Amino acid sequence: MSASQITTHVLDATSGRPAAGVGVELLARSPGGGDAEWRAVAASVTDDDGRVSRLGPDAVPAGEYRLRFDTGGYFAARGTDTFYPEVLIDFVVAEEGRHYHVPLLLSPFAYSTYRGS
Repeated sequence: MSASQITTHVLDATSGRPAAGVGVELLARSPGGGDAEWRAVAASVTDDDGRVSRLGPDAVPAGEYRLRFDTGGYFAARGTDTFYPEVLIDFVVAEEGRHYHVPLLLSPFAYSTYRGS
């Protein structure tokens, strides 16, 4: 099975391990739409390696997208309080067919992301 156009990898900085079991939702913004114009495209859960390699269709059209990570559920399942119940990462798909990898480094009170390869 090949990877989809949009993938992610979540690492738990507090344990130094992949974050397995994080709910991830892919949303797309309707052209010209505001915040209320986000529609769900796909949803998944990170695997034992903290990855989602199949998120949505093989190809998505150019436009604005959002990844929503259920960090509150992830930390609650581990008995850990968190300041961020969810992480939202908005990004632009400039070219249909090009791979976009969006990693997330997570802890209960901080997170970071970058454009992966």
